[in-house]
Amino acid sequence: MTFKGELKGVYPALITPFKKNGEVDIAGFRKNIDYVIEGGVSGIVPCGCTGEAATLSFEEQKLLLEVAVDQANGRVPVIGGSGSNNTSEAVELTKYAKDAGATAAMLITPYYNKPGDAGQILHYKTVAEKVDIPIILYNVPSRTGINMKPSVVAELARIDNIIGIKEASGNPAQAAEIIELTRNNKKPFTVLSGDDNLTIPIMSYGGRGVVSVVANILPREVSQMVDCYLKGDFKKALDVYYKLAPIMRGLFIETNPIPVKAAASMMGLAAGPLRPPLTTMAPENQQKLKAMLEALGVLKKPRVAAKAKARARK
Repeated sequence: MTFKGELKGVYPALITPFKKNGEVDIAGFRKNIDYVIEGGVSGIVPCGCTGEAATLSFEEQKLLLEVAVDQANGRVPVIGGSGSNNTSEAVELTKYAKDAGATAAMLITPYYNKPGDAGQILHYKTVAEKVDIPIILYNVPSRTGINMKPSVVAELARIDNIIGIKEASGNPAQAAEIIELTRNNKKPFTVLSGDDNLTIPIMSYGGRGVVSVVANILPREVSQMVDCYLKGDFKKALDVYYKLAPIMRGLFIETNPIPVKAAASMMGLAAGPLRPPLTTMAPENQQKLKAMLEALGVLKKPRVAAKAKARARK
């Protein structure tokens, strides 16, 4: 599958469910993919930060990419997370994403090394030249320790197979500047929000959607918000946004993906434990998160309660 026209819509950055023994829960991963696709998302993004890619082995990342492509089965595009702070590793993972059948690859800026502008350009240019697959840049300074400047993004946007950016600097003005510098390019270049709570502001500048954490648990609602905005129904989009605003904040009261995996478990989705060094959500924060989900009416009903109601009806 290739992108037809513009990259836009909602792309959940998928969590990676694990079994109690620490192995990847492939069956659960497949079920979660079906859940978000049935919720109307535009595509899926396995093996990103939300998917705990930093603690996945190469073999696990490759397996998850294969499974994601297989389970999507052409229903939506698969954007494989294939970034690394090692350029040769990023090339290898991106090649594998292509070979596995991914529609595109998303590459985080090189973390820890903290390359300057020239180094960032060299990194992405090298991958783009060596792997013929659509590439989406991913800027998240809070994770990597470096910020990719709009001028750097604008230069990279001229490369044929670099088609967009997940902009998660937390600065809507930076997203606006990227759009300003790339909006008249000969080829399309798309800015997607990398922060759920900044989706509306970034779309107001010309962004076309979001790579979403919230869509792991509420794919239909996030898709409705973005779809309404794209269609010009701004009031409805804002109504949905303000309904989701508390949970958008709630999923970041601890380090992502700790809260979203806790929420997924509460809702009966596949999540399982976190990989160290991430730890279980603090009990007081679990209660806060549970209250938010209860307010949305999306918590999984306990089996005991469901059986009691069934007996009462009899």
